[in-house]
Amino acid sequence: MSNKEIASILKLTASLSEVNGENEFKVKSYSVAAYYIEKHDLPLKNMSLSELSQIQGVGKSMASKIEQIINEHTFADLAILQKTIPAGVAKMLDVKGIGPKKVRILWQELNILDLDALYIACIDNKVAQIKGFGDKIQEEIIEDIEFKKSVQGYHHYADAEHISHELETLLKQQVSPHTQLMGDVARCLDVIQNIQYAAIISDINVQLQKIDTLHILQKNEQTSGPYLWRGTIKNTDMPVEIKFYTHKSWFQNLYMHNCAPTHLSQSIQEIPIRKLIANSEYTTENEFYKSQNISYIPAMWREGKDEILLATSNNLPTVVTDTDLKGILHNHTTYSDGNHTLTQMAEYCKELGYQYLGISDHSKTATYANGLSEERVILQHSEIDALNKKLYPFKIFKGIESDILQDGSLDYDTDLLRAFDFIVASIHSGLKMDEEKATTRLIKAIENPYTTILGHPTGRLLLQRKGYPINHAKIIDACAANGVMIEINADPWRLDIGWEWLRNAIEKNVMICINPDAHDMNGYHNMHYGVVAAQKGMLTKSHVFNALTLVEVEKYFVSRKMKIGK
Repeated sequence: MSNKEIASILKLTASLSEVNGENEFKVKSYSVAAYYIEKHDLPLKNMSLSELSQIQGVGKSMASKIEQIINEHTFADLAILQKTIPAGVAKMLDVKGIGPKKVRILWQELNILDLDALYIACIDNKVAQIKGFGDKIQEEIIEDIEFKKSVQGYHHYADAEHISHELETLLKQQVSPHTQLMGDVARCLDVIQNIQYAAIISDINVQLQKIDTLHILQKNEQTSGPYLWRGTIKNTDMPVEIKFYTHKSWFQNLYMHNCAPTHLSQSIQEIPIRKLIANSEYTTENEFYKSQNISYIPAMWREGKDEILLATSNNLPTVVTDTDLKGILHNHTTYSDGNHTLTQMAEYCKELGYQYLGISDHSKTATYANGLSEERVILQHSEIDALNKKLYPFKIFKGIESDILQDGSLDYDTDLLRAFDFIVASIHSGLKMDEEKATTRLIKAIENPYTTILGHPTGRLLLQRKGYPINHAKIIDACAANGVMIEINADPWRLDIGWEWLRNAIEKNVMICINPDAHDMNGYHNMHYGVVAAQKGMLTKSHVFNALTLVEVEKYFVSRKMKIGK
């Protein structure tokens, strides 16, 4: 288990203890231990009981509980709480606007036992009448539960990508050589409902039996059928569907699952694609495209935009790849809310083969994330200077993720802003905005001459919260006018700016920066999901800022600062 996973179990225990009315000291002991464990440099899983007890905020009693967590992925105190508190009540901890104390009140005073009952109580205006709640909190609860219902059954693309390709290989080897991934994962959608495959029937009974022997799958007997295997990836809730077709119908069904309805309504030589597919005798997608004298269109681009026009004129782009990226910008360290030190983050980045690293810890207004005071910025810059001598020719650039304040201004005064090589400007607070306010706030930050990159423009967290509404066209125009880049935040929970707007950005000559927003060393690997989003948006490496070499990036940052000075 990672330190983060151990800390999350302790945080859950703290919350459930509070829901259960445990004494404040006990609740605090779990919270404090979780805080220091998340910040700890070394992995706890390799430590002895004695070593665990020496960690700040832990002690001997908590150390034995952590040891049990490491071995069993749970521990006695948590197991007792989970038996005592109804599962539906525990689920209410995920609802925006209410914490453990309020969940306890809802449980004890209104006898609310799950989200459905909570939603009905809010609709009936019962929750607003409870002391400490009111209309505003009740509205937030309704909005959050409705959002959660709308995304129920969806999963992040990152949770499916690797296992879907591994399973495809297994199915080809053991079930049918004519098996292909299709659907949401093949289209590289930000969130997916299931992992789907199309397979050609040979001996269906034997094939279904072979699927049942695959160690990574768990069958759902009730929802499976004669030509359809349904189940999950074992020990997860990730749904899997394997659909069997005859050799003749395989291609048509595969294609239909591998594109948006808007793509099917487009035409090739004035004949709708839907009609061409339905009447075709082709057995592969390559064959189909060749017959139409157009370039092959990958499933990720079949979205009903201009992909047919580009394929017809042989103008589909050669998109950016993982290996094109030369550096990683927008990363956090233990200076703010990261889990690894500046040295660890830099050395691992260099080890991965990158030429440069941008450190952009949170600015001072982000007190919740241990934002850097002016004095701590200077201290960090001094450490960066020392590390740059040590790690040469690798280079660390001095950045900050500056909060965009309510009026659109950035943290820190001009003298300190001038000290950074680059600034990522992002909104983290005051997220309840209408489109006009959010757009105005962002544009003011974009117009600040020190803003280099606009960070996660909508503030969305996929499957967790909606982003605030913005006028993307106006934001892109403002970035174009002020020479500001827009990031693809590669965190699979963000993927913000959305791929749908990337073509608009490059048409206006706005550079894109693929950033992992890494809060630990492992976060660097999220760059891949940013690249997938960039590919879906048809970005070439010439559109991506951090596909530039160290020399080119250094030259850009210097010239930009010189322009600001003038």
